[in-house]
Amino acid sequence: MYDFALVFSLPQHARRLTFMALTREQVASIADLARLELAPAEVVALQESLSKILDFVGALDACDTANVAPMAHPLVALSQRLRPDVVTEEDRHEQYQVNAPLTTAALYLVPKVIE
Repeated sequence: MYDFALVFSLPQHARRLTFMALTREQVASIADLARLELAPAEVVALQESLSKILDFVGALDACDTANVAPMAHPLVALSQRLRPDVVTEEDRHEQYQVNAPLTTAALYLVPKVIE
């Protein structure tokens, strides 16, 4: 599993705080909602990992950001290279839709599906 404590350094007071620990039932419910089939060992590992992520987010929430200016991106000293916003390819939708069974106004029409 991914250990956020190795990657992100938090102030000492923020590391001592415990904000939220997920139960095994909550992890199983999340897995069910995501249509994931987890083995019992995976539930335990994910419980620990997801709880660490939530603790990290809680620690970030506890940090004082009143005097922190918003950034456009994290590399303030560097300029971000952007490509010009120009069309580089010609419109070929008619060529691509030749084999489509049904199209209208350059859109693919598909059968209605109701579960």
